[in-house]
Amino acid sequence: MPGVTAADVRDDDVVGRYLELGLRLGRHVDGFVDAYYGPPELAARVAAGPVRASAELAADAGRLVADLDAGAAAGTGEGAIEAGRRRWIRAQVLGLRTSAQKLAGEPIGYLDEVERCYGVRPARVPDDELAAAHARLAAALPGSGPLRDRYIAWRESHAVPPDTLESAIRVLADDLRERTDRLFGLPDGEHVHWVFETGKPWSGFNYYEGGLRSRVAINVDLPVLSLTLGHLVAHEAYPGHHWHLSWMAGTPHTVRKLVRTSYFNEGWALYSELMMREQGFFTAPEHELAHLHARIFRAARIVVDTALHSGQMSIDEAERFMVEKSSINPDTAVTEVNRYCSWPTQAPSYLTGSLQIEQMRTDYLAADRGDLRSFHDTLAGSGSLPLGLARRAVLEG
Repeated sequence: MPGVTAADVRDDDVVGRYLELGLRLGRHVDGFVDAYYGPPELAARVAAGPVRASAELAADAGRLVADLDAGAAAGTGEGAIEAGRRRWIRAQVLGLRTSAQKLAGEPIGYLDEVERCYGVRPARVPDDELAAAHARLAAALPGSGPLRDRYIAWRESHAVPPDTLESAIRVLADDLRERTDRLFGLPDGEHVHWVFETGKPWSGFNYYEGGLRSRVAINVDLPVLSLTLGHLVAHEAYPGHHWHLSWMAGTPHTVRKLVRTSYFNEGWALYSELMMREQGFFTAPEHELAHLHARIFRAARIVVDTALHSGQMSIDEAERFMVEKSSINPDTAVTEVNRYCSWPTQAPSYLTGSLQIEQMRTDYLAADRGDLRSFHDTLAGSGSLPLGLARRAVLEG
């Protein structure tokens, strides 16, 4: 696949303006651009220049949205962008504008912020659904006593000894890679390098480095469980983040290679865990129990993140909710809630995105648009679109 060059992203076109906006916002927020493998000249110029005020960047984004609405880059001539890609760029620019407005101190409600940034509006998981899931969990767990205590004891009994963790991950990764290749295909030359880190707020993280290569880090500060290790490998590598990003690299659309949205990325990775279970990988009753708890945990995240940032929960209340509803220990709850405070809107992306992708699959198959493999090829090949645009790409493209 040819690499992205400076000629692909000119400073005076719609795409160039968009990429520059993202890079300039990244000067304000460390990690805002978590991976960049586009034209190095553009990144170098932004890095060497002054940091522009967030209010100015919000105004720039507003002008770009207005230009797109007025027909910029439309038509069939040189520099024209087809309608679907223009909708995609507009949605991304709207997210950048919203981020810049928040940085500038403009009041934007939490749910409005999520919808403008990601194209989806989180919905609180009803209490009765959580209660029903807890009842299923309680019926399956051994022993007696409070549900949280029983679940924590059961989890900790399945911790992987540190000295066997690396070999266990490699065995699982080889198995999942073979299954992924058989089910979906793998691009030639893809590779995952596994590393082990400490002092992180997550259990695993995929650093996609370009060139079909990922560095996947596992946080060894947290207990790694035999029952969820396969889910972790599926989520971060095969057929989760690494497969998706490697497959996405083959798209002919430059911007779709460079920009991703959490609600698609994390939705796809969580959907990958479910999909491998459907394909017969996680079949033991213990795996079903771990899968059920993972869904409860992600549902609790939606409730807490939404409530924290809409003023309906204090930090102490959020920590208690996570302990009581997702059966995690208090120290882990503190770490989780700190993450939600410092990274608003990200935590709901996992389950929200997965549920949307599951519904897209149902509708795609019901409409007889293709089989399961063609659904995955179409969805993953479209990039990391906001979910509303992903749905259009799958069902209308």
